[in-house]
Amino acid sequence: MAAAVTLLSLGAAGCGGGDNANGSTDSPAPPASEFPAANGKTLTQILKSSHATRSSLVVSPTAAVYGTGDNRFGFGVFTVSRQQVTDAKVAIYAAPSGGGKAIGPFPARIESLAVKPQFESQTTALDPTSAKIVYVTSMNFHRDGNWDLVAMFHDSNDYSATLIPTIKVGGSRNIPAVGQRPPRIHTPTVADVGGNVGQIDTRSPHDDMHKVDFADVLGKEPIVLIFATPALCQSRVCGPVVDVAEQVEHETGDGVDFIHMEVYNHNNASDGLRPQMRAFGLLTEPWVFVIDRKGIVRARIQGAFDATELTSAVRQVAG
Repeated sequence: MAAAVTLLSLGAAGCGGGDNANGSTDSPAPPASEFPAANGKTLTQILKSSHATRSSLVVSPTAAVYGTGDNRFGFGVFTVSRQQVTDAKVAIYAAPSGGGKAIGPFPARIESLAVKPQFESQTTALDPTSAKIVYVTSMNFHRDGNWDLVAMFHDSNDYSATLIPTIKVGGSRNIPAVGQRPPRIHTPTVADVGGNVGQIDTRSPHDDMHKVDFADVLGKEPIVLIFATPALCQSRVCGPVVDVAEQVEHETGDGVDFIHMEVYNHNNASDGLRPQMRAFGLLTEPWVFVIDRKGIVRARIQGAFDATELTSAVRQVAG
């Protein structure tokens, strides 16, 4: 991607680098009008016309699968020393690789991954690198193929920008989409492992989302199925999102079966993905599928999410 899009200024700029005064909190997306309009320009032309300096921040997407049409695009923002930035005003621009016309800006809202104290696991609390927030926007890709991305930060009257690794749109059609029926997989329960929950749950303490087998309730009850491995997650978001699911289950989950499915055989990354992951066509995590009582996927979230977003999805199928 670096050959296709060049940040034109030699200067370096940063953006806020810490929690807001009250800690990590939700914030709405800034208006699109705060960022330069694409207006048929290439990414390079947008950067040049906006006089954006080179940002020292790093933007890391929380998802790896994208399709044509609307896509939820989540990402984290970090300093070069991997400290999380929780208060940036940022928008994403995208263009087909090779210098095509850009789309954007797509300003991002901030979703806090914080939960009420009784739902925060030791896995999350004792991990200083666990994610605190996620930036989320929606992007519409009009064709398959490789897309180049730029994140632009707005600080006072100045802009700075950083490149995001090129993404591939399309080619992941085995993952159940909204409106489709998922495969009928068996998810291990507490009874299946004789009460040894550690075999099927890396969270500490263990969550209570192992009561029912997905295969037994699919097409009968609403389901929230979360694929995540709190202790082994490379992106450091799995612990927080399982905490979020645990909170939402207790607050809004009456009549909805919440199921947490671990990712690796024997909870060991070197032993490969569990067959349930492969059946869903998943190579990354976390993923959440919200399924109605008819067995149809009504919401699908890839990567990190907050309690508000998950609660909204659950309400589509509850009752």
